[in-house]
This record gives sequence, structure tokens and C-alpha cells, in this order.
Amino acid sequence: MSRILLVEDNVQNLKLATVILRHEGHEVIPASDAEEAERHLAANPPDLVLMDIGLPGKDGYTLTREIRRNPALAHIPVLVVTSFAMKGDERKAREAGCSGYLTKPINRVELLSEIRRLLPNASSSPRAGRPGPEDPSGRSGAGGAGK
Repeated sequence: MSRILLVEDNVQNLKLATVILRHEGHEVIPASDAEEAERHLAANPPDLVLMDIGLPGKDGYTLTREIRRNPALAHIPVLVVTSFAMKGDERKAREAGCSGYLTKPINRVELLSEIRRLLPNASSSPRAGRPGPEDPSGRSGAGGAGK
């Protein structure tokens, strides 16, 4: 089981991602903004950060740059999951230090594939390979809200 810091200000997206991640056996630490994420990072660093870019206050690019500058945190993969899908947004995320980039709506299969790529030593969930949970809107785990 991996500890995943989920930095997301949209309640529906936070719930959907939490359901998907917990179903796979991950521990989820939610943060609704960069300041809350910084407190979690300082207190007990996670194995992975799932980062929204459009956060209130400090954005995800800035927080990712700060993570990369901190020697105690720089090794932690940061996977962007964002509604920013314009030309150049992925490049901007990579330049900030993000390890991966996914766009919303959240796609369960792509999300879990990226997490496995970034955390190859994470223990497999006993539920791996089983159908995913339904999201809060009642659709299968492949949908979700944009931001």
C-alpha cells in the first residue's frame, strides 16, 4: 500500500480519485490547497503526490517546483491530474518538475497505470484486475468531473 497525497480543490474530483485509490489499496491524504499539502509534506512525506494545477492561492506548478527544490522531498513523484489541457500545458508541467501528466476527466485505467509506472515497487492490491468502483455520479470508475 502506498501513501498518496491528493492535492485537489474540487470536491467531486477529490471524492472520485479517493474512491479509485482506496479501492486499489492506497492510503489517501487529501489536501484542498497548496498550504494544506505543504503541511502534510512536512509532517509525513507521501510516496506520491497527485497534483491539480488550478488550486486556490499557490498553484500546482509552484508547489511542484518547491517540492523539487527540497532535498527531503525531491525524490517524490508528482503526477499532475488537471483540466489544463491546452497546447503547452504538459510541457509547462514537466518543466515545473512533474513526473507525469493526465487530463481530466479522471480516467481510472490511465490513472492507475501512471501510478504503477511511478511506484513500481508498490505492493499490488488484492483487488487489482477487478472492475473499478462507481464514481459518486453513478458512472463506472472511468468518468469524473472536469474542473
